[in-house]
Amino acid sequence: MKYRTLGKSGVEVSALGFGCMRLPIQGGAQSAADIFNPEKLIDVDEATRMIEYAVNHGVNYFDTAYGYHGGQSESFLGKAIAPYRDKVFIASKLPVWMVQSADDFDRILDEQLKRLGMEYLDFYLLHGLGRHFWEPAREMGALKFLDRVLADGRVKHVGFSFHDDIKIFKEIVDSYEWEMCQIQYNYYDENYQAGREGLKYAAERNIGVIAMEPLRGGKIVDRIPDEIQDVWDTAPVRRSPVEWAFQWLWDQPDVTMALSGMSNMAQVLQNVDLAGEAQVNTLTEAEEGIIREVRELYRRMMKVDCTSCAYCMPCPHGVNIPMNFSLYNDMFMFKDPELSVMLYNYTLPPQQRASACTECGQCEELCPQHIAIIHDLKAVHETLKSSDS
Repeated sequence: MKYRTLGKSGVEVSALGFGCMRLPIQGGAQSAADIFNPEKLIDVDEATRMIEYAVNHGVNYFDTAYGYHGGQSESFLGKAIAPYRDKVFIASKLPVWMVQSADDFDRILDEQLKRLGMEYLDFYLLHGLGRHFWEPAREMGALKFLDRVLADGRVKHVGFSFHDDIKIFKEIVDSYEWEMCQIQYNYYDENYQAGREGLKYAAERNIGVIAMEPLRGGKIVDRIPDEIQDVWDTAPVRRSPVEWAFQWLWDQPDVTMALSGMSNMAQVLQNVDLAGEAQVNTLTEAEEGIIREVRELYRRMMKVDCTSCAYCMPCPHGVNIPMNFSLYNDMFMFKDPELSVMLYNYTLPPQQRASACTECGQCEELCPQHIAIIHDLKAVHETLKSSDS
């Protein structure tokens, strides 16, 4: 395992971090909608094996949050990681959208510490900052709260995770002595949200940068379209799509860590193995050109820029928003319209289909990608509905 210094915190963290947002669930395959669903129980035995393997092979940073797996993630991680507590760094996040008064900051953190069974967190982040949440949180005293928890020892280092544009990112960076931040960053999203400009801006201020969604929720490594694979195959050094995605990140000195939300042991084995070779400044200009070509091909294929993060879920009316967009994108990216139509009409329950949208708008307020969800769900239904719908 390779290690890098996480900004001004001075902490040496593994090049690969373990995100506890997409842990395996009981009953098999996980959909994006399960990420925040408390009724979908974590497969504790399998997830524990994954955690143990990661720790024993050098991963020392584990990330969770208040709402992951409907609140189960923190409780699970606390128990699974307890035998290794002195060997690892634990990060969790404050759901700023749940804060209604200044008292909520302490109440939520204390609840999280109780769930985790810990007296302190190594890293504590304001979760999902953007223009909608940043100003209200600051007005209610979020920054003074961070000062306080650093002073009383409940938290060792502080940061924030981010979903918005570069302007608000710079404003947030300049507002506090942050030690680290998490941004959505991968070769597809190089210039999206904070992007490479934000990466440089933070790194110049000695703020450690963790890249979340390194595989874009699996979208850029699963079921590779033939056109994309043809481009990868032109490279003189053959790599899997997963290796290309991680190496693009690790190649950049300003990226401290790739934070991967792993869902099965096979992913842990592969990612840990790749992290053992994480190096900076190794990609050639020709290889960078291949990645740029792949990026542009994907951009032309993908209809909705959904990463299946599920921040829009649960929909109050039952629509499975990420699944609808996944089926819609798959139709165009993998050239299989019959399959998408069949899955939409015959395996997705009517209340979960795009046609069940009531246009309440709650999802659009929560979407970190700022997708026009209501408009795009209409397009999904018009495209995928059967002739008898």
